[in-house]
Amino acid sequence: MGQFEIAGASADDIRALGEWAADEGWNPGDSDGQAFFPTDPDGFLFGRLDGEPVASISAVRYGTDFGFIGFYIARPSVRGQGYGIQVWRAGMARLAGRNVGLDGVIDQQDNYRASGFRRAWNNIRYEGVPSSGGGDGGGAGGARGGEWRDGITLRDARTVPFGQLAAYDRRFFPAPRPGFLASWVGLPDRTALVAIRDGELDGFAVMRASRGASRIGPLYASSQEVAAALVGGLSATSPGAPVAIDVPDINAPSVELMERLGLSPSFEAARMYTGPDPDVDLAGLFAVTSLELG
Repeated sequence: MGQFEIAGASADDIRALGEWAADEGWNPGDSDGQAFFPTDPDGFLFGRLDGEPVASISAVRYGTDFGFIGFYIARPSVRGQGYGIQVWRAGMARLAGRNVGLDGVIDQQDNYRASGFRRAWNNIRYEGVPSSGGGDGGGAGGARGGEWRDGITLRDARTVPFGQLAAYDRRFFPAPRPGFLASWVGLPDRTALVAIRDGELDGFAVMRASRGASRIGPLYASSQEVAAALVGGLSATSPGAPVAIDVPDINAPSVELMERLGLSPSFEAARMYTGPDPDVDLAGLFAVTSLELG
């Protein structure tokens, strides 16, 4: 046995973490690390064996009472040797006293339950090239914005006062996250749209470039039709290109929309919490932001 140490990640480690996640088949966004790392720079831990990174976890703090676990990875060469559980314990210790969430692969649910988690719902990744059957989003002018119908206008989210956007995001996420959101929307490889009705936000979605299908998340909307318009507006910026959307299975209108769009399930993860389900607008949560940071 070599010397095993757990310490905080460097910026270089975060780039490596993206490659590890890609190796696991998770299809991370190309620039996700640039939004993830500043959110809580001390929340990314690496286990090093004789100085070589072999295991990781993110234990990100939001506000004063919520946290999220992600990037729990042990490299294949060291699995079964106890290094993964050591970084797990370090991550959970960092979030002690908080309600902690995670999106875990289905076959690990029993292990997470043993650590105090319980299932709230499953996030199902739907993937493919959206058909026009979900609604006319592209006709609203795509990322350039424009009138859609029923008094809804699609606009570039970067043109909306940030405080308004952050307050809207808080309806669907368990804690304020303005620093994360500013990066998530502002990175240059992203397209972000809002739906506006009578001067108020009625929907919000972001699409980001990824190693495989472009990822859409979050997807918030007041109705299935608004969600369809946002997906259409985003996908119109890359016609014929596949997208991947992580949908809470308890939101039946979102599941139905994905099927109308001709997207197919490709991956599934269990959303679990150590405490009560957070008080968020689940009816409007058509897709989560990410499986790594919630």
